[in-house]
Amino acid sequence: MSETPVKQQSTAAYFGQAVASFAIAMVATAIGIFQLEADAWVRAFLGIAVLYLVTSAFTLAKVVRDKQEAGQIVSRVDQARLEKLLAEHDPLAKL
Repeated sequence: MSETPVKQQSTAAYFGQAVASFAIAMVATAIGIFQLEADAWVRAFLGIAVLYLVTSAFTLAKVVRDKQEAGQIVSRVDQARLEKLLAEHDPLAKL
């Protein structure tokens, strides 16, 4: 059977870029909300909305990743079954 990697690893630079981008976006948004000339309750509402958006984005990313990984596992099981059938099949046995 062929060995197919289940999980593709990203580089440390890519991970660092993603973390830095997320941190910069969160800090910039927090500064923008803090500097906004509005009542405190409006700024608090916007802060809560941003936190809700972030948690929803993380949840969505996890669900998409889990669905993709489940598809890869099913694909690998099907591939293993096919390879077993092909290995056991001898087309010249009935001649």
